Amino acid sequence: MYSCSINIAKKYDYLAAKFRAGYDWLANTDIKSLADGSYSIVGDDVIANVQSYETEPFETRKFEAHDKYFDIQFMAEGEEYFGVCHREGLKVSIAHPERDLYFFDEPEESGMVLLREGDFIVVEPEEAHKPRCSVGTPARVKKVVIKVKI
Repeated sequence: MYSCSINIAKKYDYLAAKFRAGYDWLANTDIKSLADGSYSIVGDDVIANVQSYETEPFETRKFEAHDKYFDIQFMAEGEEYFGVCHREGLKVSIAHPERDLYFFDEPEESGMVLLREGDFIVVEPEEAHKPRCSVGTPARVKKVVIKVKI
C-alpha cells in the first residue's frame, strides 16, 4: 500500500537510492535474529531501529511526526494497528526538536492501517502517525523503523 496526496507524491521519490537501500536491507536481513537497537544502513542517511514491545490500546497512544526523516515502519513479528492522518492543522502537545519528534493532540479525523508480519508503511514528514496500537488485546511485536533522511 502506498497512499498520499498527489502533491507529496510529486515532491518525493519513494524509489530513490536511500529508500531502495532500506527496502533491500529489510528484504535481505534476518531481522528476527537481530537484537533491539540501531543499525546503520547508509551512514546517518538511512538507519534501521529494531524494536520489540507490547502494543497498547489505540486511545492511549499519541500521534507523532518528524521533520527530518521519513519512517519506513516494517512489522517483523506480530501485528498492530497504525493510525495515520494529515499533519497540517494538528496542535503540537509535546515537542522534542533535538530528537526530531513531535506529538500531537488527538485529531478529529484519522485513519488506521493494519500492519501484519511482513507489511510496511512509509510515512513522510507531512503525515502524522500513531504506531504501536493493539489489535484486540495487547501483544508482543517486533518491528523495524527505518529512518530515511530527507
